[in-house]
Amino acid sequence: MFSAADLPATVALFPLPGALLLPRARLPLHIFEPRYLAMIDDMLKTPHRLIGMIQPRQVPQGAAQRLHGIGCAGRVTAFSETEDRRYLITLTGISRFRLCHEVAGFTPYLRAEVSWEGFGGDLGSATCDAAFDRPAFLDLLSRYLAARKLSTDWDGLKDAEDELLINSLSMLCPFAPEDKQALLEAPSLSTRRETLVTLMEYALLGGSPDEVMQ
Repeated sequence: MFSAADLPATVALFPLPGALLLPRARLPLHIFEPRYLAMIDDMLKTPHRLIGMIQPRQVPQGAAQRLHGIGCAGRVTAFSETEDRRYLITLTGISRFRLCHEVAGFTPYLRAEVSWEGFGGDLGSATCDAAFDRPAFLDLLSRYLAARKLSTDWDGLKDAEDELLINSLSMLCPFAPEDKQALLEAPSLSTRRETLVTLMEYALLGGSPDEVMQ
């Protein structure tokens, strides 16, 4: 378990559109770009082994990359290397952070000073959603998955705890990157569930997964 004192002031950043990591959830990643291979090598040498997942903002073609203001740091909790030196890793979400400013240096990957303030609850135990109507939610999910021609492990979903269910679907469903960001920034599990429901209902009304809800 991490405490606030364990969190570093500077983290390596992995900007990846559409990739959502949430606290206490797990994100598998396939690493093959040389700069991110170097990032993993460096992070495995640190006591915290944290990588900051963050989404790039949508900008006009040709414009400089900009990052969203909030990301989520994950600890490398599983690691394997292929024969052609690609890495297969799993990040376990630890805490969200606010981006302060990027740090200039000699690394091929981005680093930034970050603030962990306001996300103390991310370091605690799993939370519940007192207003969660699971039967209605699963009915909506069934219709959404059928419309998107997706499948899932229904037995596992029915037995999953509130947070695991809501966060896993937030990470796995094919929403637009800006919608994924809204799920990340939700201040509570209930708000995230409400956002998730709205996104699925919008998709069922004919909205494209590539469109961003306003």
